Amino acid sequence: MDRLTALQVFVAVVEQGSLTAGAERMDMSRAMASRYLAELEHWMGSRLLQRTTRRQSLTDAGEQALQRARDMLALEQELGDIGARQQQAPKGLLRITCSYSLAAALLCDAASEYLARWPGTAIDILQLDKTVNLVEERIDLALRITNELDPNLIARRLGTCHSVICASPDYLQQHPLPQRVEDLASHNCLTHSYVGKSLWQFASEQGPASVAVSGHLSANDANLLLQATLKGKGISLQPLYSVHQLLASGQLIRLLPDWAPMTMSIYGVYSHRRQMTPLLRSFLDFLLTRMAAEPLWQ
Repeated sequence: MDRLTALQVFVAVVEQGSLTAGAERMDMSRAMASRYLAELEHWMGSRLLQRTTRRQSLTDAGEQALQRARDMLALEQELGDIGARQQQAPKGLLRITCSYSLAAALLCDAASEYLARWPGTAIDILQLDKTVNLVEERIDLALRITNELDPNLIARRLGTCHSVICASPDYLQQHPLPQRVEDLASHNCLTHSYVGKSLWQFASEQGPASVAVSGHLSANDANLLLQATLKGKGISLQPLYSVHQLLASGQLIRLLPDWAPMTMSIYGVYSHRRQMTPLLRSFLDFLLTRMAAEPLWQ
């Protein structure tokens, strides 16, 4: 069995919604596509799709296999394009979206460095602290911090987002220092509308813990919450990339250092392998190399 072709058939059937449509995209007969799927399931030792006359759905094994199949096919395409990339300089416009805080800490400087290296390129940055439809918004690349990927999108892991619980010295002069994560429930916690809105999760040597938090200020912009924290308005959960210099200078104090807030992964997300232009691939490679060289993102 040509396993790469079998993986292509599997992904095509999932993305097109049916065996017939997937076979048409692969330019093969329905019977041939069905044979590839059967052989792939035999090789993996598990059924990947539940198929009826009206609908199909992924099994648990299929859910796990789908992203890995996409990653393998993306790698296969990258290997095939190595020679072409070496001969072709990136050019054109790249539209990128990410959160305000990640743009300030990473993307703006990275984009400037990339543009200086490749004069024939341009980058348009759309800052949003919410998930948008990449196709509708004509976005080439989204930088997302998440542990829950959309299975319909292609994702490349770029690094790790570490977070800290922090407050200003002014706030701590007026309020008792939290000794345990449970103490946060009695503090004014400044919360993000989309990340940990009312439940902050931690890990430690004692195991995981969760605490319900609340406060008088919530926002969909981590930078706004950071400014309120600096002004002594409360305690906030902040990405380390935004506050590491403020912690070093003493403008903010890290709380509960033995309890680590849940880490999240930073991904470069795009809608389809066919969208992987030389420009997009070049920028992702550049960003991955840049982030790998900085401990902050590891």
